[in-house]
Formats: sequence, C-alpha cells, structure tokens
Amino acid sequence: MLAISQYREAIIDYLHEKIQVKEPANLYEPMVYILEQGGKRLRPVLVLMATEIFDCDYRKSLDAALAIEIFHNFSLVHDDIMDDAPLRRGRETVHEKWDLNTGILSGDAMLINAYQLFENYEGKIFKELAQLFTKTAIQVCEGQQYDIDFETRENVSIEDYLLMIEYKTAVLVGASLQMGAIVAETSEDCKKEIYQYGRLLGIAFQLQDDYLDAFGDPETFGKQLGGDIIENKKTFLYLKTLESASKYEAMQLEHLYSINAGDNLEKIEAVKALFESSGAAELTRKEIQNYTEKAFKVLDKIDLPEVKKEPLRKFGEMLMDRQV
Repeated sequence: MLAISQYREAIIDYLHEKIQVKEPANLYEPMVYILEQGGKRLRPVLVLMATEIFDCDYRKSLDAALAIEIFHNFSLVHDDIMDDAPLRRGRETVHEKWDLNTGILSGDAMLINAYQLFENYEGKIFKELAQLFTKTAIQVCEGQQYDIDFETRENVSIEDYLLMIEYKTAVLVGASLQMGAIVAETSEDCKKEIYQYGRLLGIAFQLQDDYLDAFGDPETFGKQLGGDIIENKKTFLYLKTLESASKYEAMQLEHLYSINAGDNLEKIEAVKALFESSGAAELTRKEIQNYTEKAFKVLDKIDLPEVKKEPLRKFGEMLMDRQV
C-alpha cells in the first residue's frame, strides 16, 4: 500500500497526462483550471486505495479514479453556477472567471469526458463500472434538485436533509470505493460492504463540511465562510436548531433566514450564536461522530485482514479531523 500522498500524486500526474488545453481553448481552459486547483482528491484516492486493498495494482484503476475526479469537479462547476458562488478553493469560480455559458458548456464536456474514461475497461468490469457510475450520477443530480427544492420548501425534516446529502455527496464516496473493488474483481459482498462504508463516511463528511461552513477557519476552509447562512440553506445545523431551540430562538432564526442580506457579517454571527446556544452545534458534532462510528462498524465486517483495513480506518479518522 502507498501513502495517501502518493496516491494523490499518481492521480495528479495522470490528470496532467490526460487533460490538457486544446482547441477550442475556451472549452478546455476552464476544465484544466478547475481540475488543477487542487482540492483534497479524496474520491480518486479512495478508488486507488480500494483497488490495492483488494490485492490489485492501483494503476489499473487510474481511469476510473480520474473519471470520478472529473465528474466531481463537473458537479462543482454547475453547483457554483446554481449557487452564484464567487469562490471555490479560494479562487474565482469558473463562471466568474469566464462567463455563465462557458461554465455550463465546459461542465458538460467534463461529464462526457468522465464517461469516456470507462471505455478503457472491457467486458464485465466496464459494464459494472458504467452501471455504478450512471446510477451514482443520477443520484447526485437528484440530491442537487432536493437541495434546490429545500430553499423554498417550508417543511424540510432532518430525514429529508440526510437523504439529500446522501445523494448529493455520500453516494459518490461509496461509489469511489466500490469502483476500486470492481477493478480488483473482488467478491460481491466486499463490493457492497465497502460501498456502505463509503456512503456512511460520506454523510459524516458532508455534515462536517456544513459545520465547517459556519465554524471553520476562513484561512484554511477555502470557501466563503458562512456561505450556507448567506444563502439561507436549511442545513443540519439550521434544522437541528429549530428542533432544539426555544420558541423565541426558533422565531429569531426563521426571521434571520427570511432576510436576503448578501454578505452580511452581522447576520452570520447572529445565526452562529443561535446554532451554539440551542445546542445544535454540539449535536451536529455528535452526529458526525455517530456516522463515522457506523462506517467503522461496516468496515469491521469486510472480509479482509486488519492490516488491509487500517488505511481506510486512518482515512476516516483524518477526514473527521480536517479543517478544510
């Protein structure tokens, strides 16, 4: 097994080899721009890790890993357009640096490019990868639609929210691990269990992301701090506050979320204070831990020697300790 940093380097090298600017430049430059911004490369690293955990050379899954990374970044380009976000990873978003039409078209080309990479596999492996990718891509779109719907829906429950983040974020983490298992041609039970490990860890990851959006360090988080509050997003923190707060505090929060005040620091601080005073911030931290522990219980069931599971366990612990 390689170190996580070595898998990341392998992905970056392969990305530079496969994705380059060509004509028409205005289509491909934004693709290279977003893909070279860095990011954590968590999903492609998981593809490579899972491949080696099941005793197969990670290089056999480089195309699947790159497909996941390109698809993930495609979704970010379009998410940023829908959210009208000015920054991504501390830099201008694609639609801000170029324009809206370029962002849409380059994103579309990225999605197609992701599918193309599966053409490098044959037979049963190609079919399994393509089926998993298609199912996951549709779920991600469904999750994004739920996210949009929640902006105008009054009756969003915590269960609704957890389903939304499962589809929008967690299924792609699960699929990343399962793709590595597919390339390694391991057992059906192992494929299913490692998917569930990733899905549960992905929910914890998104809850952590929501928490950091409010309480993270602006120097390390890489996105506009308080962005979810500015956009009046009904996150787990928001919903848990309504559930846990006094009637007066709940009314305060609903009032603050009725205001479209732009980048209003006073609003952000007022909402964060309610997240804290209601106990929702602490409950969110506990829920992150809860889903992480559920993921580790699934990991314990996978038919692998403990030494093989250890990298995945450390990976999960690292995600929960992150500040970016």
